[in-house]
Parts: sequence; structure tokens; C-alpha cells
Amino acid sequence: MAEDMAVLIYRTALGDQRAFDSLYHQSSPKLYALALMVVKRKDLAEEALQDAFISIWHSAQSYSEEKGTAQTWLNTIVRNRCLDKLRRQPKGISDLSPIEWENMIADTPEPLDEVMADSDAKRLNGCLEHLDDKQRQSVMLAYFQGLSHSELATQLSAPLGTVKAWVRRGLDKLKGCLQL
Repeated sequence: MAEDMAVLIYRTALGDQRAFDSLYHQSSPKLYALALMVVKRKDLAEEALQDAFISIWHSAQSYSEEKGTAQTWLNTIVRNRCLDKLRRQPKGISDLSPIEWENMIADTPEPLDEVMADSDAKRLNGCLEHLDDKQRQSVMLAYFQGLSHSELATQLSAPLGTVKAWVRRGLDKLKGCLQL
């Protein structure tokens, strides 16, 4: 039976290499799927995952169960490393094609579905379904692609103020839904 990831993170904070190895083996498939979904390139996803695990090793002591689940903490670290990788790319952040956008929200199993298996992520996914299309698209592009408000406005061909309102209202609805 797989050990609880929170326990593995706490043991990693104490310098336990076996716990770190176990944490890596249990979480890396989902984290790699998340990284690949964000950066859309295997080489960048692998680099981001490696950077994330280096960060996890060095910052495991900062994890606190009161702030969220272990999987959510790990997802956040991987996502941030992915966004760092994308920002350093000479071409910048790639646009999502209509097919990629549909795959992102489709009901068919995708790498993102595996990430959404975490209970917090399931709740978030359920709450995302309650947003209108523009709010959901704005929030997801900002989160998964790291787009700024002005980049979102360009991507969505909408005025900056409108995009800011979509994001703000979407986040407000998500906050309300997640607090229930």
C-alpha cells in the first residue's frame, strides 16, 4: 500500500532519501502529466519536473497540511516550474488551438484527468463546470498557460477590462463554490 504523501514530504524534510524516492515514484506520473499539459513539450516537461523535485527536496519543510493536501502542494510547485520554463522560451507562451482547448475540457481521458483525481482537484473541476464559458476559459488559460490579463485579452480578442472582469468573477465564483 502506498504511503501517505504528506508523511513522505515530512520525512523528506528530515532528509530521508528513501521517503523522497518513494514520494517521487508515487507522484511523478501525475506530476509529469500536469507538466506536459502545461508546457506541451516532453523535454520542457521533464526539465520542469526535475526542477520541481529539486525544489521539493529543498523546501519540504515548508509544507503544511493546514494549507492544503500534499498533492495540491506538489501540483503547485510543478506548475510554477512549468511557467518558469515557458517564460524563458524565446517564442513565449504558445497559443492553444481550438482542438487543444477542446481536449482540455473534453470528457475523454487525458493527462489532466489523472491530475484531477486528487480530491481537491475534483472539487475544483466540479466548480469550474459552474462557470460560464468565457470565465472558465479565462481562468484556465491564466492558470495552465500563465497568461497575463493583457495576453488573455489578445488571445481571446476581448477588451482588457472585460477579460479582467471574467477572471475576477470566475475566481469569485470558484472561491464561493470551494468554500461550501
